[in-house]
Amino acid sequence: MTTFLWIVLPYACLAVFVLGHVWRWRHDQFGWTTHTSQLLESRILRWASPLFHLGAFGVIAGHAVGLLVPASLTSALGIPEGLYHATAVWGGTVSGAVLVAGVVLLIARRVVNGRVRRATTTMDKVLYAALAAMVVLGMTATVGTNLIGHGYDYRETIAVWFRSVFWFSPQSRLMIDAPVIYQLHAVGGFLFLALWPFTRLVHVWSAPLAYLWRPYVVYRARRGAPRAPMPSPAAVRDREVGERETFA
Repeated sequence: MTTFLWIVLPYACLAVFVLGHVWRWRHDQFGWTTHTSQLLESRILRWASPLFHLGAFGVIAGHAVGLLVPASLTSALGIPEGLYHATAVWGGTVSGAVLVAGVVLLIARRVVNGRVRRATTTMDKVLYAALAAMVVLGMTATVGTNLIGHGYDYRETIAVWFRSVFWFSPQSRLMIDAPVIYQLHAVGGFLFLALWPFTRLVHVWSAPLAYLWRPYVVYRARRGAPRAPMPSPAAVRDREVGERETFA
């Protein structure tokens, strides 16, 4: 079971993540969007979307620093472990709370608004359920274990195992004694990556980054020849009278 959970499962999920995106791009480019429902309801979305995205960015940044930056590096930079721990815990708590608010509003919007609910697909429901599960596990680990509880130094175990997966030398033994909540969060994270290509989350790879360096688009007014003035009713009447006299 240890080999399956901490070696086989991560690589299987990463393979699905990569190949799933390739398949989705080749077979469903028209579906490569957020499938926005803003036209159906915007009052709740006006709050839910910024909260969700801000919280998600904060949580992703926190995970990137916590998992990818080794303790030896922060120590070499002169950052005390206590300061790092306090920043990580409180930063994660604030970002997680913002993300929770965003997810709750997004789910509530799908439930209370009939038009949005009817436009919700099965995959949307699966995505929101997975998001809710990941948020609950993450907040339980951050708040329940590190803020309220006795704490756990994941940088010496989980972070090392996580980096070893990408170095193709997974140290599965480091995960054996990790708290169950962290184990569930790690397994859930990789399963979430496997789900990613088949949901609306693929739109994050379509961010218009090229706008940052593309040349300016200059719009100019089209100036053609001035239009002839509209004839007055009297002029039209005189012309019609003249034409009748000519044919007479």
